[in-house]
Amino acid sequence: MDITGKRVSVIGAGKSGIAAAELLRLEGAEVLLSEVGRIGEKERLRLEEMQVAFEEEGHSERVYEADFCVISPGIGPSVPVVKTMQSRGISLYSEIEIASLFCKARIVGITGTDGKTTTSTLVHHICEADGIMNGYRSYSVGNIGVPFSSMVRDMSARDVAVVELSSYQLERCITFRPDVAVITNITPDHLDRYQGDLLRYAEAKFRIYANQGARDTLIYNADDLLLREHFESSSDRFPFRIIPFGIDYLPPAGHDGSFVFIDGDTIVVRTASGDERVIVTSDFLKGSFRGRHNIYNALAAVSVSRALGIGNEAVCSALTQFRGVEHRQEFVMTIDGVDWVNDSKATNINALRQALEALPGKGILIAGGRDKGNDYNSVSDLVRQKISLLIAIGESREKLASAFEGIIAFKAAESLEEAVSFAHEFAQEGQTVLFSPACASFDMFENFEDRGRQFKQCVHQLQPC
Repeated sequence: MDITGKRVSVIGAGKSGIAAAELLRLEGAEVLLSEVGRIGEKERLRLEEMQVAFEEEGHSERVYEADFCVISPGIGPSVPVVKTMQSRGISLYSEIEIASLFCKARIVGITGTDGKTTTSTLVHHICEADGIMNGYRSYSVGNIGVPFSSMVRDMSARDVAVVELSSYQLERCITFRPDVAVITNITPDHLDRYQGDLLRYAEAKFRIYANQGARDTLIYNADDLLLREHFESSSDRFPFRIIPFGIDYLPPAGHDGSFVFIDGDTIVVRTASGDERVIVTSDFLKGSFRGRHNIYNALAAVSVSRALGIGNEAVCSALTQFRGVEHRQEFVMTIDGVDWVNDSKATNINALRQALEALPGKGILIAGGRDKGNDYNSVSDLVRQKISLLIAIGESREKLASAFEGIIAFKAAESLEEAVSFAHEFAQEGQTVLFSPACASFDMFENFEDRGRQFKQCVHQLQPC
């Protein structure tokens, strides 16, 4: 795409907005970066160095003097600047869309409600292992925390870009076309953004395959009923290759494509040529990387490997060395016989459910934050079975109290530090203290990473009894 001399407005000075502005400037566009708040000193210096014009503390009329606009993912469709852009016929794109226009590498796009970060990290490690043997590089970018735009100019045609994608990022993707697309699952999340409509949320996720063609591959979790019905009911209209994966589900008779599943305790790839056994789950389910949900993540990663033509040597090497991802059921330490687990990335009910299912025995749960329309009743039986005490923090304390008080022991805490102190006081030897909020972090923290790191800091400050 030749954008030399094009006038582009970038709305939002977060990491992805600044990266997009820099990429566009390097490609010859005239860029204005506009931020409703303040821009940090470090970022200001970088923008000046790159000769990117910028404004802060509000959007001026200049932002509408643009050939097109790049919108940061956190800016919703109801924000006034977005509505004005649309009313004036100015095209709106995501940073992902812009980066993809200049990407020479093969693209693996990974989305879903849960598991996309762990799956993306696993796929990246597998590609790294294979790349060492076969002379290419793997890049882990996107929603995982590294803007696609910041790395895309370094990529060559042989490389692989593993791009984690949120629904917000996909909303403004128009021509984005991954060589391999993965949907890990669809469960209720971000329904405040999608007017409480799960199908609207799913439609945003489905944009990942909107431009795929006959050379491309779509991988999905066949145990997810919504996904299975979507892809099986209209499979004849999809031009791309489809690879389902699952633990419980097997494809119907006559299925002539690939399928990745569990046979006993072994990951198996089924093709027209027969079954191939890849790896035993006990070889990689260790430490913080455990639980049924991580079997799904491994199945998805193996499916991607097959789509990319990567052999078992790299797959098994990467899986057996993998130890999980920070803030995802991350083991922190043991104090007085009590294990402490940081699951700050659990920002919805399904993530909490997965953490509870993986919990050995009964434990103490610290949960709460900014509620996103959670139905806590959906996990009430599991909480009753697995939790002896629930400690609630954040804006959702009253809703959590309403859902669980009288079902299990309940305490409200004014801060995360107080919640950790309560848990330390009441936890018994052999139990686990699980920090799995099931809510967004923005009521008390900068993001889920900040929340998880503060939790770990509080735990490390505890003194053994």
